[in-house]
Amino acid sequence: MRFPPQSLLWRAFLLIAALMILAVVAWSLVSARAESEPRARQLAQMVVSVVNLTRTALLTAQPDKRLALLIELSEREGIRVYPAEEDERVAPLPEQAGLVRMVAVAVRQQLGSDTRISLERDGEPGFWTSFHIEGDEYWVMLPRERVERRLPLGWLGWVAAVLALALAGAYLIVFRVTSPLRALAAAARDIGLGRRPQPLEESGPEEIRGVAHAFNQMSRDLARLDEDRALILAGISHDLRTPLTRLRLAAEMGADAALREGICADIDEMDRIIGQFLDFARGDDGEAPQAADLNALLARVIEPLRQRGAAIDFRPAQLPALSLRPLALQRLAANLVNNALHHGGGEAPVEVVTRREGHGILIEVMDRGPGIPEGEVERLKQAFTRLDAARGGASGTGLGLAIVERIARSHGGRLDLLARAGGGLLARVTLPLAGALSPAGPPPPAGPAGGGHGPSAPAAADR
Repeated sequence: MRFPPQSLLWRAFLLIAALMILAVVAWSLVSARAESEPRARQLAQMVVSVVNLTRTALLTAQPDKRLALLIELSEREGIRVYPAEEDERVAPLPEQAGLVRMVAVAVRQQLGSDTRISLERDGEPGFWTSFHIEGDEYWVMLPRERVERRLPLGWLGWVAAVLALALAGAYLIVFRVTSPLRALAAAARDIGLGRRPQPLEESGPEEIRGVAHAFNQMSRDLARLDEDRALILAGISHDLRTPLTRLRLAAEMGADAALREGICADIDEMDRIIGQFLDFARGDDGEAPQAADLNALLARVIEPLRQRGAAIDFRPAQLPALSLRPLALQRLAANLVNNALHHGGGEAPVEVVTRREGHGILIEVMDRGPGIPEGEVERLKQAFTRLDAARGGASGTGLGLAIVERIARSHGGRLDLLARAGGGLLARVTLPLAGALSPAGPPPPAGPAGGGHGPSAPAAADR
C-alpha cells in the first residue's frame, strides 16, 4: 500500500484512527493533570503524618524499646529511620519529577523550609525526608512506590484492547460507507470499457441511494442510446448497400473498362465507409471471450492482404492462449494493418510483430509513412478525427483508430501511437497477460501466413 494511501477507505480509516488515538492521549494527559495536584496534597499529607508519628514515637518510646520500634516500623510499614551523616551523598530531585516536586513543596510547607527531600541517599533509592529531634537530624525513608504511582501493565493491555476494538469498529463503519463507492467506480470502469454493468443496489443512506439511482438511470440511458445507434446504422447499412449493389451491377454491364474500374473503386470506398461505421457502432457486439491463439487471428487478417499483393512482414512470437473476443480482435488488427498500408506501405513493407513483455502481450504494427506528431496522438484516437496534412489526404471516416482504441480497452488493454526510429509510426496494442491460459503451441511461420477466412479488412483505414 502506498503512503499516503490513495483509497478513500484507508484515508478515512487512518484519519479516524489518528483522531481516536489523539483523543485517548489528550484524555490521559488531561486526567493526569487534573489528578496531579490533589494526589500531591494527599501524598504530602501522608509523608508529613509518617514523619510526625515517627518523631513522636521515638520521643515517647523508652530508650531500651526504640530499637525494637525501628525494627517493627521497617518490617511492617517499610519505614526506615537513619541518622544524618556529614559524608552522606544525597541526590537532588530530578527536573522531570513533576509530582515529586509538588509533594516536596507541600511537605516543606508543613514541616519547615529546612526539610530535605530526596529520591536517593548513599545510592539507596526511596523517598527520603529529613526531620530533627533535639537538634539532631534524621532521615525517614519510605518506599518510592508509595509516592510514585506506576501504571500497571495490565491496565495498559486493557487500554490497548479497547482501542483496538474501537479501531476495528471504525474500519467496519468506513468499509460499509465506502463499499457503494467502490461498486460505483467498478461500474463506471465497465462503462468506460464499453461494457454494460449490472445495476447498482439502491440502498443505504439517502445520498448513496441518490447516487446509485442516478448512475443506474445514466447506464440505462447510455445502453438505450447504443441500441438506437446500432439500429439506425444497421438500417442505413441495409438501405445503402442495396443501391450500391445495383450500381455495381450496372457499372459492370454497361460502362467501358476505365469508367467501370473507377465506379467500382468508388463503390468499394463507400462500402468500406459503411463497414467502419458499423464496426464502430458494434463494439464487441456482445461477443463472449474465449480461448484464442492471437497469432492465428492476426494471420487470418494478414494472409488475404498478402494475396492481394500487400507487402507485410509478420514476425509472431511464442505466446500463450489468451481469453479474447476473436472477431473484435480481427477488426482491431484489420484497422491497424490497413491503416499502415494506406499511409506508409508504399515505401517499405509493413511490419507486424507480436511479443511478450512483462505482464502484457504486445501487438506492434510499424510503417515508414509520415508518422503522427506527438501532440496529435490522443486527438486521433477519438472518433471522426483525421490528420490530413501528415497522413495523406482527406479520405476516410476518421474511425479506424477509434475502433482500435475501443476494442483494446474492452480487453483491458491500451493503444499507444509512437514515433518509429528512422521515421514512420509504431502502433502498439498492449493486452494484459491476466487472460493467458495454456500454451498455444508454436507460432505460425514468419513467411506467408496460413490461409484463413476471418473478416478481412478494407483496402484502406483511417488515421
